[in-house]
Amino acid sequence: MAGSKKSKAKQTPTDDRFLMSPKVDFVFKLIFGDEKNKDLLVAFLSAVLGVPAEDFEGIEIINNELLREFAEDRKGILDVRIKMKQGKQIDIEIQILPTEFMPERTMFYWSKMYTSQVKPGDTYSKLKKCITINIVDFKCTPLQKLYSSYHLTEDETGYRLTDIIEVHFLEIVKLADLSIPRDENDRIVEWMEFLDAKSKGVIEMLAEKNKDIKKAYDLLQIISKDEKARMLYDAREAELRDQLTRIETAVNRGKAEGKAEGKAEGKAEGKLEAARNAVKKGLSLEDIAEITDLPLEIVQKLKAELSN
Repeated sequence: MAGSKKSKAKQTPTDDRFLMSPKVDFVFKLIFGDEKNKDLLVAFLSAVLGVPAEDFEGIEIINNELLREFAEDRKGILDVRIKMKQGKQIDIEIQILPTEFMPERTMFYWSKMYTSQVKPGDTYSKLKKCITINIVDFKCTPLQKLYSSYHLTEDETGYRLTDIIEVHFLEIVKLADLSIPRDENDRIVEWMEFLDAKSKGVIEMLAEKNKDIKKAYDLLQIISKDEKARMLYDAREAELRDQLTRIETAVNRGKAEGKAEGKAEGKAEGKLEAARNAVKKGLSLEDIAEITDLPLEIVQKLKAELSN
C-alpha cells in the first residue's frame, strides 16, 4: 500500500492528463518570454498587431519581469518587453486577478516606457513608438468586443495626431459571453481561446487549425511534465488563490459593513421621522425624546426646523 502511494506521488508531476493553464503568468512567461521560443512570440504579436511576421525580424526580449513599484503590483503581473530593430518597444502584460484603474495604470507604465528612451541632451527624434498589450481575465471595458485597440485621435474627424501610442486590451473573460460577436478563425480569438483553454480537447482543436498554437501546445505539454516547473506552477497558483481570497474577503467585508451602516442610517432616519410626526401632533419635547430615544437637543432642533 505504501509503495503504491509513493509510486503515485512520483507520477503526478508527469501525469499525461495534467496540463498547466497558459494564462497563469508563470506559464505564459515560459512560452512567450523565452528567447528559445521567439517564433511563438512573433506569431502572437503578428496576430494581435495585424502586421506580417517579417516585421518582427531581429526583435529582442529586453525584459521579461515586471518591476513591482507599487503594492498593488503584487497581484501577479507578468511583463514581457520587446524591442524591434526600428527602435519600437512592445510591452505585454498578462493579469488574471482583478485590478482597479487598469486603464490609468496602463497609461502610467506606457509613459514610463516611452520617456525612458531619452537621456539628458537627447532630442525628441529619439522617441520611438511604444505599444502596450494587456491580456486580462476580467472586464476592463464596457465594449461588446473580445479585444480592442486605442490610439490618439481627434474627436470629430478621427485624425491620428501621432502614431507613438498604441494600447490593446484582450479581455479573455469575455470569451464566456456568447452574445459577443466573434470570428472563430480570427487568429487573435484563437490565441485568446488557447490562453483560456480549460481542457486538452479545446487546445487540440485549436492546434489543428493553427500551426503556431500546435507548437505552443507541444511546448505546454513538455512544461507540464517537468517536475520542477510543476512545483513552481503549484506555488504560483497557491499564491494567486491566496491573493484572490484576500480580494474577495475585502469585498465581502466592505459589503457587510455597508449593509450594517445602511441599517444604522435607516434606523436613525426612522427615529427622526417619528420625532417630526410627534412634534406636529403637539407632544412635549421631553416625551418625544424619551419615546424616540433621541437627545432632547435633536428634538428641539427638529421643532425649530418645522416652525420655520
